[in-house]
Amino acid sequence: MNEDESAGKTEERSGRRWWALAVVSAAQLLVVLDGTIVNISLPSAQQALGMSDASRQWAITAYALAFGGLLLIGGRVSGALGHRRTFTIGLVGFAAASALGGAAANPGMLFAARAMQGVFAAALAPAGLSLLTTHFTENRERGRAFGVFAAVGAAGSAVGLVAGGLLTQYASWRWCLYINVPIALLAVLGTALVAPDRPGRGGGRLDIGGALLSAAGFAAVVYAFNQAEPHGWGSARVLALLIGGLLLLAAFVAVELRAADPLLPMRILLHRARGGALISITLMFVAMFGFYLFMSYYTQTVLGYSPVEAGLTLIINAVAALVGATLIAGKLHGRVPPAALIVPGLLAAAAGMLLLTRLTAGSEHVLPLYLAPALILTGLGLGCVMPPTASLATANMPWQDIGAASAAYNASQQLGAALGTALLNTVAATATASYLSKTAHPAPTAATVHGYTTALAVAFAILLAAAAIAAYLTKTRTAPASAGREKEPETAPLA
Repeated sequence: MNEDESAGKTEERSGRRWWALAVVSAAQLLVVLDGTIVNISLPSAQQALGMSDASRQWAITAYALAFGGLLLIGGRVSGALGHRRTFTIGLVGFAAASALGGAAANPGMLFAARAMQGVFAAALAPAGLSLLTTHFTENRERGRAFGVFAAVGAAGSAVGLVAGGLLTQYASWRWCLYINVPIALLAVLGTALVAPDRPGRGGGRLDIGGALLSAAGFAAVVYAFNQAEPHGWGSARVLALLIGGLLLLAAFVAVELRAADPLLPMRILLHRARGGALISITLMFVAMFGFYLFMSYYTQTVLGYSPVEAGLTLIINAVAALVGATLIAGKLHGRVPPAALIVPGLLAAAAGMLLLTRLTAGSEHVLPLYLAPALILTGLGLGCVMPPTASLATANMPWQDIGAASAAYNASQQLGAALGTALLNTVAATATASYLSKTAHPAPTAATVHGYTTALAVAFAILLAAAAIAAYLTKTRTAPASAGREKEPETAPLA
């Protein structure tokens, strides 16, 4: 091959890498967007379809259960069928489910469509992260790619709130689902320019026992967290679901340790740096999803913002996350150890939470003095944490294990989000009730703000603990090497 032909092939491969980033980022936006966009439109959908108050939560829960429960299976399917093929199937299925949900004529049709979205998202998310891992192996390009990917993920929740408010107010709640269809179909067209799957890398037989145990266990735990919000952590239903889910997951681990071709090889979890990345992102999402919930409540119920105004306020956080992921973490990837990004990111987010614990019902100039600085700090923190944790979670994996590692990373985020919403909402409700019972002639607004600040103090403590854990577990002697190699990062395995 002459020099011109070699240069042409290199340029073509480079173009395919950046095109892969574009389509994977579009898919990441879909997955994250649908975690929040329907929340804003739910009151309108409830009225239009005649949903009861007791059943309306299934529009949210059906998606979360299917997505969280099937992620590990989705990662395994991605490794067996090929990442690009699984990614394309996920996009087409997600578009079809979204169209079905937008056309829903009754609550059952909407709930089924949301569950279908979760099923295809469970294939789409790990396949997308796997495509990035296999396409970007050089440190500088890998840093930029994971920075953009993380920025889209970090900003997606805030964008979902804004888009949901605008579409519901000026179009219809149905467009909160229809909007996914053109985005997904454009991404499908883009996959034609993504490098094809590697031949001859079949994933072997599906671990049926592990698949059933993981799906049931994750679904039970996520549903327990969901039910803790309305029923409390001490209710028999929540305790039964939580204990049952944990027992199922323990059985899943036991099965995986003995399986010849496990759904989730335990070496993925038991590596020190990779385990640190998974713990860090889980605890980050615990704190951040509680934070998003309180920002939505506080701005609307205390400050009197409209849903659209509340969503636009969160854009500050999204822009800060974009800066943190692309201009800080993306540029420093490979130049500094992962811990040098993860630990300061967690501490920056913790500082943002701490600032908000100073709020009272009588605080003045709230937006410039409290909300904006906190939104900037938490956004920068999230933007600095997501790229290196995503990279660590998938670095140096054999090709056939990348899907499982990607699924474990996405599952960590889902569990963190579900736990954070339930746990911190329970803390806030308990603190509010305690304030009302112990204070003479309490003002309802003061009690509400006290509940929020107490929950944010717990989020602050969680982030400090995460920073301490990350400082120890993610410390590596060298930056992660190129993806796809059999070699592990130069860290000792967990004891």
